[in-house]
Amino acid sequence: MQKISVGLGMTLLVVGNIIAVFSDAIIKTLPAESPTFQFVFMRQLTAVLILLPFCLSANKKHLFAGLKWHAVRGHVWLFGIIFMVFALKALPLATANAIFYAAPLLMLPLAVMIFREQLTKSSIAVAVIGFIGVLIVIQPTDINWAAIFAFVVAITLAVNNVLIRKLPKHHSIMQTLLLTNLVGMPVGLGLALWENEPWHWAALITAFGSTLFILIYAGICVYVYSKIESSQVASAEYSGLVAAVVVGLFWFGEVPTLGLIIGASLIILPLVWLANVQKNKQRLVKRQLTK
Repeated sequence: MQKISVGLGMTLLVVGNIIAVFSDAIIKTLPAESPTFQFVFMRQLTAVLILLPFCLSANKKHLFAGLKWHAVRGHVWLFGIIFMVFALKALPLATANAIFYAAPLLMLPLAVMIFREQLTKSSIAVAVIGFIGVLIVIQPTDINWAAIFAFVVAITLAVNNVLIRKLPKHHSIMQTLLLTNLVGMPVGLGLALWENEPWHWAALITAFGSTLFILIYAGICVYVYSKIESSQVASAEYSGLVAAVVVGLFWFGEVPTLGLIIGASLIILPLVWLANVQKNKQRLVKRQLTK
């Protein structure tokens, strides 16, 4: 399976995560009074326009297979983007991203509930420590609805990631992304019309930029994870939080708080440790098989 070096794979993922942070940063530049549902619909529209040429040239046989699960993921994704815009408008970039990174933690109990997976002691410990980190970042003693919105985003990301296993195996990543956005567009348009705000077509450029950056990130992930085992390079994904701190500091003048640093460390470091534990287990199995 491995066709590129681990170093190159991790470098590409670091670059991809930096690019993904700029997608969030672009959303954060939206004026506070800009219509949220309208912008979310524009993101759906620009995503479809970007992806459609790639999908038209691909094999379209059975394109609409498994449409039920695409519809579920598409509307969960729509729900998540709405709350992501609310969260990014109100929270520092690094704080929002720290909470978004709770998604891998939430995937653990979801996998148990949906697929009856067995949790190990290591994964349970990581989930508990990570959730403590989320609480430190959110600071529930000081009710912050923006932080709760960011946590809702983490839930939607986790649900979408877990439900990937329900999708048809023959669909490419481009087709999956296209259908995810396409099936949610009627509801997205309905919400934009219900919002009943004048159309801000200038926001279409912002939507295009945000969508383009996140699609580049997705493409990098597909390339890297198709060339090398995810357990060897997945820890590079968490460089995105460091990038969010740097971009937030220099672009928006956001100085990270001690609570953010401690909470983010409790979220990220246990996940990196768990990835290394799993990688070492795989190495041990390979050695036993080659003996």
